[in-house]
Amino acid sequence: MLRTKKIFAAVFIGGACLGLLTDCKKEPSSKKTERIQWVMIDENYHPKDLVEDFIMRDAAQKDLLPVSIKNYGNNASVLKKFKGKRVVSPSKGELQLLFKGLEDWKLIDIRRTTEDEREVRRAVLYVKIDGNWQVGDSGSIFE
Repeated sequence: MLRTKKIFAAVFIGGACLGLLTDCKKEPSSKKTERIQWVMIDENYHPKDLVEDFIMRDAAQKDLLPVSIKNYGNNASVLKKFKGKRVVSPSKGELQLLFKGLEDWKLIDIRRTTEDEREVRRAVLYVKIDGNWQVGDSGSIFE
């Protein structure tokens, strides 16, 4: 019985140490967001989802192509860096309170260059309510 307890303790301690080592190897969320690259959207781009399709069609309609985007998806750590007109550093729970019936959300940074070579950049929070994507807020992402 004593030997069984020692084996169990050794396995438990070994597993805990392995878990700590694994946690140390995990990449911080700031590093994950740094890996998200800007993607150029032009008339030949194939959107990955409905939101990117909306951005592409809207920019084409307004004759603003090409535009670049950074699609953060529903990354909560980036959401905390978002400063919009309606929300500042919101949590997922706060979004659910603000947008009744919220099913999903995405945060996308959009960048374009104007005719006089100025860079215009804004972050847009898209929300999905009742199966439809819509703009929930716009502002900036502060890193």
